[in-house]
Amino acid sequence: MVFSSLVFIFLFFVLTMLIYYAVPFKLKNFVILVSGFVFYAWGEPKYVVIMLISTLIDYFAGLTMHKFNDNIVIKRIALIVSLVMNLSLLGIFKYSDFIFGSINDIFGLSLENPFLDLTNGLFGAIFGSKPESYLPLPIGISFFTFQSMSYTIDMYLGKVKVQKNPISFTAFVTLYPQIVAGPIVRYDDVAAELDKREINLDLIYTGIVRFITGLGKKIIIANGIGQLWNEAFALMGPEMSVLTAWLGIIGYTLQIYFDFSGYSDMAIGLGKMMGFNFPENFDYPYLSKSISEFWRRWHMTLGAWFKSYVYIPLGGNRKGTGRTVFNLAVVWVLTGIWHGASWNFILWGTLYGVFIICEKLFLGKILKKLPTFISWLYTMLLVILGWVLFVTPDLPTAFSYMGTMFGTTGILADNSALYLLLNYGVMLVLGIFASTDAWKIIVEKLSAKAPTAVNYITPVAKVAVFILCIAYLADATYNPFLYFNF
Repeated sequence: MVFSSLVFIFLFFVLTMLIYYAVPFKLKNFVILVSGFVFYAWGEPKYVVIMLISTLIDYFAGLTMHKFNDNIVIKRIALIVSLVMNLSLLGIFKYSDFIFGSINDIFGLSLENPFLDLTNGLFGAIFGSKPESYLPLPIGISFFTFQSMSYTIDMYLGKVKVQKNPISFTAFVTLYPQIVAGPIVRYDDVAAELDKREINLDLIYTGIVRFITGLGKKIIIANGIGQLWNEAFALMGPEMSVLTAWLGIIGYTLQIYFDFSGYSDMAIGLGKMMGFNFPENFDYPYLSKSISEFWRRWHMTLGAWFKSYVYIPLGGNRKGTGRTVFNLAVVWVLTGIWHGASWNFILWGTLYGVFIICEKLFLGKILKKLPTFISWLYTMLLVILGWVLFVTPDLPTAFSYMGTMFGTTGILADNSALYLLLNYGVMLVLGIFASTDAWKIIVEKLSAKAPTAVNYITPVAKVAVFILCIAYLADATYNPFLYFNF
């Protein structure tokens, strides 16, 4: 189930929130628990088992650490069990097909994935499901395993108190607004609110406005421009023009931002309606003037997770330049791997790591001296090329597409490029404008000059956006969500 669907908006959301507001506070976490499992199981019930296993592992690991707080050996064993079990689940379901496939390709073997028969037998025995020919990826597994692990790691470090209530802990893991696509909410972010939170009309209104903002990003812009990449990519070949290639990947650059940031906005808004304050996930990343700045603004909760649980424990920047370079390399290879099981993602993360290391060593000083437009252009060029690696199915295709972008076909423009410009030109302009903070600045200036008018116009505009989104969904056949793949 996705937030940008009529079933969610008019059925699941309405029923869940009516029950949530009606029950006393002591039952609200139970409502979160049940609604989270229903939400997750809507598409594929059997993978609830994976989420439940991860939750139970970390819940009992936390209890063990609390009970044996003075015994560092037992605490360490509990942490290791949590990490190994969670990462094993992630590794089996997300990466095992890729690992065995890569071994077969490199060494000319025909090894079968041994975990396939195991999972087919398990799910067949429990659910009576048919055997799969490959291991399907449980939706959001990278998100909920990272969230759940944050609890046991922070428990080991003494940063959070134990959560003895199994319902409250399971509610943290299954909190449906962020369960499948983030933001990555660490236990420390919501620990206090799990036990005591305020729910009032102002917070509900703020949440509704934020949800509609995200819905508009997703439906009006991301969906509106999403087909541009599909149409351009379908034209790939020796007759593809430079302009067509650039239009296609710029379309994808805008689509993935509004798709993912829109979903994050909807999640944050839903959280506020339930009394939770989730961390922000985006801060106008396409305004960045370096790759380092881009990753401080893009998917901020993932960056914060790796910084807290990988970079700093490895030593951060406290152990000299060589160790800092190594730590950054580890983080960025892992970032690429986190996003997907393919060589494209590994190279994607590695290249970001290379540029961030270069910026830290010398390039950052040069960029600060350059005109703002040049440093911004450098950043966006690398980001756009990165999205080519991100969206194409394999490295040869990615490199071929990049070649077309820089003129290997010898065709600068053609009728196909003109067709795409005519069909998507308005959406390109809208997407580029909306990806900046220009609209925010305009609203702030208007609020300073005519606050009353803005206060009246804002809710009317949000209602109009909501109606437009619903009208689109009523007749939509194209409504993907890109980050469900992770």
